[in-house]
Amino acid sequence: MAYWLMKSEPSTWSWDQQVAKGKEGEMWDGVRNYQARNFMREMKVGDKAFFYHSQTERAVVGIVKIIDEVKPDPTAEAGSPWECVTVEAVGPVKTPVTLSEIKAEPALQDMVLVNNSRLSVQPVTAAEWKYVCKMAGVKP
Repeated sequence: MAYWLMKSEPSTWSWDQQVAKGKEGEMWDGVRNYQARNFMREMKVGDKAFFYHSQTERAVVGIVKIIDEVKPDPTAEAGSPWECVTVEAVGPVKTPVTLSEIKAEPALQDMVLVNNSRLSVQPVTAAEWKYVCKMAGVKP
């Protein structure tokens, strides 16, 4: 299993909206960055990701799992290179983990979020996953 972090502006797509989709999940569409798209191409069914609210909150607020692998993004023009995966909410974190808290942890200094906070889809190592889960009060 691989681990990821997926960022969404809560005014566009929030954790509560993700949870409301239930088992059918929702396509993670609208990604318009090649590196983020390429990371989605690596995702497999069963992989888990932190659901991260960007903009004002800047915090890990939940965990999702990949339930359908990459396919063309229906919000993009026909023939475009943009793709998406489908994710389902697993559950909220007990304690949201902010970007500033992550940056303050020496064990997380190599995390992509710390070094490229603008990338909307990014990998998370197994060690980083466990550490952030501990900070969030959830089991890895």
